[in-house]
This record gives sequence, C-alpha cells and structure tokens, in this order.
Amino acid sequence: MDGSSGPPERNEARVDPRALIDDLLEITVVGSFSSIGYRARRALFDWAPVAGDALEGRTALITGPTSGLGRQAAGDLAAAGARVVLVGRNEVRLAGVRDELVARHAEDRFPVVVADMGSLESVRAAVGTILATEPRLDVVIDNAGAIYPERQVGPDGIEAMLATLVIGPFALIGGLLPLLARTPGSRVIAVTSGGQYAQALDFDDLQNAEPYDGTRAYARAKRAQVSLIREWSRRLGGTGPRFDSMHPGWAATPGLAESLPSFYDTMGPILRTAAEGTDTLVWLAAGGGLDVRAGSLWLDRRPRPFDRVPMTRLSLEQRRRLWSAIVELSGLPDPAPDVVVHG
Repeated sequence: MDGSSGPPERNEARVDPRALIDDLLEITVVGSFSSIGYRARRALFDWAPVAGDALEGRTALITGPTSGLGRQAAGDLAAAGARVVLVGRNEVRLAGVRDELVARHAEDRFPVVVADMGSLESVRAAVGTILATEPRLDVVIDNAGAIYPERQVGPDGIEAMLATLVIGPFALIGGLLPLLARTPGSRVIAVTSGGQYAQALDFDDLQNAEPYDGTRAYARAKRAQVSLIREWSRRLGGTGPRFDSMHPGWAATPGLAESLPSFYDTMGPILRTAAEGTDTLVWLAAGGGLDVRAGSLWLDRRPRPFDRVPMTRLSLEQRRRLWSAIVELSGLPDPAPDVVVHG
C-alpha cells in the first residue's frame, strides 16, 4: 500500500466540444457545406476577420476574378492590402474589375493579364508577362473554372474541362515556380469543389469521352486538381512554395445557378454568400493554417478529409500516374520531377 486514497488519476486527453460539434457538422454534409456550417463554426471558434493590412506589400494572383467567388476574393484580397494580379480571358470584364477596385481603394495596384486557361499558348504568354513585370509573387490562387454542358475540345486538342481546370493551371504554376521560389513564404491555393468527393478518376478516360456528362467531368477535374496539389506539396516539400486546396462549400453564385439550377433553387435559403465562401481562401492567403501540414484540403478554416468514400481515394502511385499523364498532356518539361529513394 502506498498510503494514497481515492481513485487513480487518469491521463486522458480532453475532448474539445467545439471540435466535436464541428466534426458532427462535417458528417452531415448539408450542415457542413451550407451557410449553417459556416455561421456555426464562425461562432464556435470566434474567428477574427482578416486584418486590413494583412497582405500589405504582398502580391496575390487570382485566376477567374470577374464573377462569383473569384470576384469576391479579388475584392477581399485588395481590402487586405494586396497587389492583386487579375488573370482571366475576357479583357473587358477584367478591366471592369480593375476599375472598380481602383475606385474603391484610390490606387492602381491591380494589373490585368489576359489568359485563357484552356490554351497552353495563352498560359505560356501570361507566364512570360508575369515573370517580366512582377518582382515578387506571394500567393497564386487557382480559381478559374467552368462547366461545359457539351463536350468540347480546346485549341491543344485536349478536352476543354480537363484543359481549363487541370492542364492550364498546372502549366501556370509550373511556369511561375521560379518567381514563387524567390518570394519568401509564398503559397499556392487551389479552389476546388465539394463535388470532387463524389467522383473517382478514370485513368482510361481522363479526357471525358462519350457519354459525356458536364457535372461529372467537372467533379473529376476537381478531384484531379486536389490530387495534384498534394503531389506538388510532396515533391517540393520545404524547398518551394506551400501548396493547399480549399473548397468554399455551397455558395450562391451565378455559376451554380446556371450549372445546377434545381439544386440552386432547392438549397437557396441556406446557400452561403460569396463572402462566406471565400473566407477561408483569404484567411489562407493572409497566412492562416501554417501550423497544419502543407498539402491539406480546407473548409471553414480547418483541414478536412480528402475522401468521403473509399472508391475515390488515390494512392501515392496513382497520384504519380496522374502527374505523369498531366505532364505529358501539357507538353512541358516536368516542373517537379519525383525523387524515388531505393534501398
């Protein structure tokens, strides 16, 4: 007997009830992806807004900034003090966004670069312009997207969905790596979609042959996008920019209304605002989440699972296979060759 009294002390980790509520929301999907999840988590974790000078002196590039989440994010980045490089295919609409931002902030720190992400020639030209005009690049946001209701083939002979959402962004990031590498603390953030959880990649049909379904092709492209972000992060490790992906949940945007009108109408009362959808994106751009492993997938300022059903999961070897296929389709040298250690 040691003379002690009472039950022995237990060394048990305390469960944070906020995290438990957050996990329960995530399981429900609707409660997580809708405005319900955003507003509950903001209250639970008492999020601080991104400061007005959080990105002062830094340069952020965003693709697809002329509508929906991209336009909201461009405005949010500008409000945080960033120089914002606006990359899109419509020069008139880009100029409209730039003029709006200049008027709002009374200074012109919003250069326009015209680029069609579905055209490798256009992406290469944009890369050349950016490398020649920007002395630093702190954040690249891969946001541009579209859903093609009918199968189309882009100017490089690549199916348009894969070209615009996967091949073009891959070439853009690869081309900008030298500038990102010499900018301390640089980041690449891909804006994905919760729809990617529902689709597995078909390596025998990456270009979405017939029978074509636009919504399915979009979700598959987003699954490829997230997988490539994980590969960028693994291959570059601590030697280059940090890579992460995020999804905005279900936000009320013109793109959602056009591509999924029935869903938009049904879920309308609980869809997120554009600002709620981009909150995590801007938070990451301003330095949030650095205490979590790079290559993560984020929603509402917390890392989330990459997969919800086993059939969609990609092994390391499958991610390597995807990377090789995208390099081949891009026609460019491998921007981050894999180093395989034997023995």
